[in-house]
Amino acid sequence: MTRPLTNWHSAHAEQLTRGERAADRLRNGMGSWFFIGGFVVFMIVWAAVNVTAVTWDPYPYILLNLFLSMLAGLQGAILLIAAKRQDAIVAALAEHDYETNLAAKREIEELMGINRMQLDLLRELRRDVPSIAAPGEGAGR
Repeated sequence: MTRPLTNWHSAHAEQLTRGERAADRLRNGMGSWFFIGGFVVFMIVWAAVNVTAVTWDPYPYILLNLFLSMLAGLQGAILLIAAKRQDAIVAALAEHDYETNLAAKREIEELMGINRMQLDLLRELRRDVPSIAAPGEGAGR
């Protein structure tokens, strides 16, 4: 009645390509407060340096705008790759849940069959040996 236990997530993680692993790491990095803080500090430093010292990109910071646009384009692609991977993980989890539910259903049906057989045996015993009281009969009366 038992079935082997497998960790489907570990098996799935071992099959990832280098690009899928990189997308996951980048998504996790870009979705962190550390990244946001570092990005804000970078923008402030960029503006401060261009206002006070060497002005290689004077206000309105067109070069910075170009970099930010490229970053946004790359982030969009990376997030789509990561979302696609997350969908695959959710689908694998749903498949695992379905298989678990089917196995549990089979085991419950088997247990219910055993229970029916036990009840039939008890009925036969009560019929063959009339002194055996049914539940709720005779014991305290």
